[in-house]
Amino acid sequence: MQQSIEINTVQNVTIEYDLASMWERMLAWIIDALIVSLGYLILIRLAVFIFQSIWERGWSIFWVVMSFVVYFMYNIFMEILNGGQTLGKMIMSTRVVRLDGNEPEWSDVVLRAILQMLDSLFSFGIIGLLLIKTTPKSQRLGDMAANTTVIKIQQSSWRFRLEDILGISTIQNYQPLYPEVRNLSEKDMIYIKNVIARQKRFNNEAHREVVEDLVTHLMQVLQIDKRPPNSLDFLKILLKDYIVLTR
Repeated sequence: MQQSIEINTVQNVTIEYDLASMWERMLAWIIDALIVSLGYLILIRLAVFIFQSIWERGWSIFWVVMSFVVYFMYNIFMEILNGGQTLGKMIMSTRVVRLDGNEPEWSDVVLRAILQMLDSLFSFGIIGLLLIKTTPKSQRLGDMAANTTVIKIQQSSWRFRLEDILGISTIQNYQPLYPEVRNLSEKDMIYIKNVIARQKRFNNEAHREVVEDLVTHLMQVLQIDKRPPNSLDFLKILLKDYIVLTR
């Protein structure tokens, strides 16, 4: 069963996301480990080619230690520079996010990377996988310490992405279509979002009727004469308009 999580953004809008599954996170970790290992082996080959006596002088321990350092730095720089994604996460379409709706800071990324040594590397992934499987928000030790989790970023078309909501912040970069929506309350908008979520999750006649009844009611409240061709798109536009006009 797919787990989901609600993230309250800095614009005070609650967005629902699917959590990355244990298998998706494990595959992303394996991909990253393979990428780092391949790159590291190439680096060692070059070093041996340039300094042919490098192993004869007790450098083997150094290179073993450096392998952990390289993996550690890879995770930090990739997630900082790439918006919470390593190459493995990009391939698996997952991303690290903070539970308070803010972008992960460098300190969060570093903390996750440090604790990954414990819950992923030194424990062969056992601790991390058990925590991801059993915690309500699919958090390993690093996530708990940094107040983060990992979400899927390929959402169904009806859902807003986190970056879309964060980008809709001023009237300069988005023109509202229904300015009358500012007369609705935040409670009304949360209800609209929940109606959209339920209709998409349980696509049956009863929920479709609820959507159509809601659109009919909103048309009267907002004094809209022409019925929108797509009810779900209309509701999503209202959410966007409300964010721009009230934040």
